[in-house]
Amino acid sequence: MLGAVRGLPDSPRAGPDLQVCISKKPTCCTRKMEERYQIASRQDMQQLLQTSSSTLKFLISRNAAAFQETLETLIKQAENYTSILFCNTYRNMALEAAASVEEFFTDVGLYLFGADANPEEFINRFFDSLFPLVYNHLINPGVTDSSLEYSECIRMARRDVSPFGNIPKIVMGQMGRSLLPSRTFLQALNLGIEVINTTDYLHFSKECSRAFLKMRYCPHCQGLTLSKPCMGYCLNVMRGCLAHMVELNPHWHGYIRSLEELSDAMHGTYDIEHVLLNFHLLVSDAVIQAHLNGQKLLEQVNKICGRPVRTPTQSPRCSFEQSKEKHAMKTTARSSEETLANRRKEFINSLRLHRSFYGGLADQLCANELAAADGLPCWNGEDIVKSYSLRVVGDGIKAQSGNPEVKVKGTDPVINQIIDKLKHVIQLLQGRSPKPDKWELLQLGSGRGMIEQVSGDCDDEDGCGGSGSGEVKRTLKITDWMPDDMNFSDGKQIHHTDSGSTLDTTGAGCVAATESMTFTLIGVVMLLPGIW
Repeated sequence: MLGAVRGLPDSPRAGPDLQVCISKKPTCCTRKMEERYQIASRQDMQQLLQTSSSTLKFLISRNAAAFQETLETLIKQAENYTSILFCNTYRNMALEAAASVEEFFTDVGLYLFGADANPEEFINRFFDSLFPLVYNHLINPGVTDSSLEYSECIRMARRDVSPFGNIPKIVMGQMGRSLLPSRTFLQALNLGIEVINTTDYLHFSKECSRAFLKMRYCPHCQGLTLSKPCMGYCLNVMRGCLAHMVELNPHWHGYIRSLEELSDAMHGTYDIEHVLLNFHLLVSDAVIQAHLNGQKLLEQVNKICGRPVRTPTQSPRCSFEQSKEKHAMKTTARSSEETLANRRKEFINSLRLHRSFYGGLADQLCANELAAADGLPCWNGEDIVKSYSLRVVGDGIKAQSGNPEVKVKGTDPVINQIIDKLKHVIQLLQGRSPKPDKWELLQLGSGRGMIEQVSGDCDDEDGCGGSGSGEVKRTLKITDWMPDDMNFSDGKQIHHTDSGSTLDTTGAGCVAATESMTFTLIGVVMLLPGIW
């Protein structure tokens, strides 16, 4: 590490030109050797910090990458469910709907991974694009309008005629409650990596560098190459050098606690896994609702857009090779141990072990790496002794006023900047954590796993319906159901209209290959450090 030994004295001599390794005894060091020891000691300090944080850094980096990969898989799976819904149940509009479905889930991914996207806008855009398809194929079926202008008019009319009822608002409520916490969680993990990277390469003061050099390499000048510093001496040096870093500890502790609180709150409608994998059910409900109100919507659209000049055409249908049917419809059911919520729980449990990382770093380095074992002769900065006799100070900047080994002055602007970032992300994490007394979750029965949430401030966005007693309830279908053969065409889907007639939305003879409905996330905004 020090390179070839040049200028080494033939025998010990006085060292009047030495700046740090000053001794009354003859020395084997020269000024140039001391300078090279200074470089080596800086490298040693950096290596010690990187080694001590490597487990924590890997824990956060690995899980940030794993969470991102899991979310990408969920988005792809939700997109496939929605595509299969159209292919099997509304096959005449499946190919036309494919672009809107893909765009919607691409927007979901971009938003989750940090892009400047607006969920309300891309949710509205999806339902705006869906209405012309539903209108042309279900409300006024049989012929397909060839006019792009007329389709655009129908698209623009969607928000006025509300063909899908309050379902777009329900989607906005669910997506808003689940996407933002997950996005914030991922951003917070990246900040944790940034904090560790910054402290790994922190520049130390001149006083610290001289003290660490004296502790680490000055014994070599006396020929004591195997000696280690006394524990008390080591603690004084390291607590002085890391005094500013210790100031991170309460904020790091709060950061982990806030991550834990947010993770605990991400369930039910706050659980992105449930929301994404049940999105296709809400889309199906939206299409059915528009179909049931078809006559009214037909009149409203004719009033707004007029009657189009229409020409009979054959709609493109969703059709794939029969041999791909089983591959397309099979979805591997995830066990409870593999859910995103359980992964988060395991991660938080591991992360909690590092809550006091910055507070105990000096002691850890001395005990595990630097200091001599109890009872052994040790270096006290001047000579080999049985024990260190000077006062040992505590942790933190305030405790360093009496440090006999390192003079600590002022504050570190880099540490202050990290503290400000931690404070900010803690506010974000706490702001995205639902208050425990706001929602009361009640697990009901079996079947599809209905969860009823009762809240005094429920509104239309939650899909509420009022009761005679004035109690407002939101009922949301949350399910662990994972389709094995997700083929809607196996049975008839009959819906009764208000007039007493029935409508059949069954799709027959349509086979979809999920492999053709893939989600591609272009330009991932969130950059993770390479950890593999």
